[in-house]
Amino acid sequence: MDYEVLTLAGLWNSGPAHWQTQWERKYPHWIRVQHRDWETPDSTEWVAELEAAIAQCQRPPVLAAHSLSCSLVGRWAASGSQLKIAGAFLVAPSYPDCTSGFQPMLLQHLPFPSLVIASSDDQYVSPQRARQFAQAWGSDYVEIGNAGHINGDAGYGPWPEGEKLLHDFCEKLHR
Repeated sequence: MDYEVLTLAGLWNSGPAHWQTQWERKYPHWIRVQHRDWETPDSTEWVAELEAAIAQCQRPPVLAAHSLSCSLVGRWAASGSQLKIAGAFLVAPSYPDCTSGFQPMLLQHLPFPSLVIASSDDQYVSPQRARQFAQAWGSDYVEIGNAGHINGDAGYGPWPEGEKLLHDFCEKLHR
């Protein structure tokens, strides 16, 4: 895939078995936005780190976010940034009620195309709530069945179906 992609890991980062890490190995030009403290992230600091990463891109990137970083994307969108992104691929958005600085979940329309991918048995967000997020954000929505939190622990390492969803999303953006 010839797209500029920034991967945004969730709380605790994405380990070696996670689809984000697997895809970064496959597409070495994709960049993970680093955060200073994956254990107790600071939302303001994380938004600034995302802003800096977007500013380094040669063209508007696609954000491939997982879990808590879906909330990060919303907070960045609400920050008033003048930078542009092509779109956001939002996987397993988790409700940030237990993470300081991320409450409440921002539920405003995102000013760029977005796709929410959710599971019917995610321990961090119900499919009903994930659909509410997608609707509020103006996102397309895909539920992939029983997939847990759609991470390495749930068996989503290489995740070719997700890679195809991302590829199709990017193709749609670039038409």
